[in-house]
Amino acid sequence: MPKLNWISDEDLIAAVEKLLLIAKTAKIEVSKKFGKNVVDPFSAIFEMAGFEMTYDNWIISEEARQAQKTLQNFIGEFHQNILGSCECWEDLKKGKIIDLLSNKHKIIAEVKNKYNTIPGGKLAELYLSLETAVMNKTSIYKNYTAYYVSIIPEKPEKYNKVFTPSNKETGNRCPENELIRHIDGASFYALVTGEENALANLYSILPTVISEITQISTLEQEKLNALFKLAYG
Repeated sequence: MPKLNWISDEDLIAAVEKLLLIAKTAKIEVSKKFGKNVVDPFSAIFEMAGFEMTYDNWIISEEARQAQKTLQNFIGEFHQNILGSCECWEDLKKGKIIDLLSNKHKIIAEVKNKYNTIPGGKLAELYLSLETAVMNKTSIYKNYTAYYVSIIPEKPEKYNKVFTPSNKETGNRCPENELIRHIDGASFYALVTGEENALANLYSILPTVISEITQISTLEQEKLNALFKLAYG
């Protein structure tokens, strides 16, 4: 019996293994290069004093922080890999204008990990890219629905709404178009998989998958579930 009904165990494990490898590599690289990159010594001394940390503990914390920045750049790609492995969906890989495609459902999507991954001033550019894709008569995605996906929303609320960001050049909002939409991660997972709690179920199974891959079994499910609830309600 598969771990999740909407993705094969093989694809799920491959996506998790890929991200774990990125995390491990990031940690090794930061440790190698630590000291070669400029570190703010004033910040260091006040962090140690203000947070009551020893120098050695501060080093561990700082290395983790730097490695975390690298890892977070790939979390959105992890979701892209997972969603692109679902039936009738395709991951168009990094570097493409569109991240995900379903010709069956006539949907394209741009996937970002957090609501603030794209600076506010750049959202109008994303809108114009999506508009060109679904409205241009020569586009292969003409009349598709385009989604801007924020896996982690600004507030723990679900939404699937028309995307109308402000255009700083004109001082106005981009025009409403039912084919250009903004959606949170939980709602988009439900749309792709047909299962209302798909994202929560993915999150719940991750400690098990990670334990099977790494033999690490110290992830505390109850506390992790509290983190998920903070993000999604």
